Amino acid sequence: MRLWNVDDILEPLGVAALAESVARTRRPLRRNSYFDGPASDHFDGRVFFNPDGRPPGRFVDLLKWQFGGGRAKWPIVWPSPFPPAKPKPRVSGSGLRVTMVGHASTLVQIAGLNILTDPVWSERVSPLSFAGPKRVNPPGIAFADLPPIDAVLLSHNHYDHLDLATLKRLKREHDPLVVTPLGNDRIIHAAIPDMRISVHDWGGRVKLAGGAIVHIEPVHHWSARGTRDRRMALWCGFVLETAAGKVYFAGDTGFHAGFNYRLMARKHRRFRLAILPIGAYEPRWFMESQHQNPDEAVRGMLLCRAENAAGCHWGTFQLTNEPIDEPRQKLVEALAAHGVPQDRFRPMQPGEVWDVPEG
Repeated sequence: MRLWNVDDILEPLGVAALAESVARTRRPLRRNSYFDGPASDHFDGRVFFNPDGRPPGRFVDLLKWQFGGGRAKWPIVWPSPFPPAKPKPRVSGSGLRVTMVGHASTLVQIAGLNILTDPVWSERVSPLSFAGPKRVNPPGIAFADLPPIDAVLLSHNHYDHLDLATLKRLKREHDPLVVTPLGNDRIIHAAIPDMRISVHDWGGRVKLAGGAIVHIEPVHHWSARGTRDRRMALWCGFVLETAAGKVYFAGDTGFHAGFNYRLMARKHRRFRLAILPIGAYEPRWFMESQHQNPDEAVRGMLLCRAENAAGCHWGTFQLTNEPIDEPRQKLVEALAAHGVPQDRFRPMQPGEVWDVPEG
């Protein structure tokens, strides 16, 4: 394989990046093929960026990581201790139930709504059917056992979050509304022309049934499906506002000095539940800007004033260096260090069901 192809496989997975300066020396700048809109505080007219944040790492850093060793060996199969869940059709009243599917995919049932976050039922998270990160445990809900899905919250376009094969199945069997940030509609509609999509910038909002509102909020990350579309589509987190409380799904994010967590607290005051990533964080020198670690996740929970938190983005697909069970162990340590009871922040595994208390 030629060296130029290293990032053809790695970058779309959301675990590596080429420096913009290196890319520009190899080819002229391309126009944005996903979004054509005015410049803003996080869009320069061609690509999106994190205000006062850090861009993806340099090409030399990618090579240093990939050839530097230190990658833990994951088991080929790592079964969840929880059997596949069979969700009830709806959860109404004051109830809030979250079921872990795997990685960043969860089923949130609240206020009579069934909502999926970054749904992935595929065996691999890769542009290739024969290579790339592969599941070590099956989805925590069999696709056939899903209740009627009303909406999908799709945070960004990396392959471990935007899975077109799963979206096609959801369209065919559930026809949900997909809520996603700018540019991702082009990617989805190219493969699924009749998918119902509501696309928004940071600060946008979408009304759902029963008076629920989805807010599209900033996080510190980036995007790419290949080597020529880096940061051409936006990334985000979501706040689901309902009569039964607010749920924050951070998608995929670096801690970014807690800036966005403080913003969420100022804007939304408190959360009944925050669904926060706790994995894919090593080595820190390379991953810190895009993936928070368990200690940062606990700090984020406290900063955004979440009563409870569900840990995701770990234990299903190996994207980075840390051992498979380290995020859970480090989370326990971080909770103790910050004086947070362990039952308030669960490192959820596929099939696990949590009826979240009201607080």
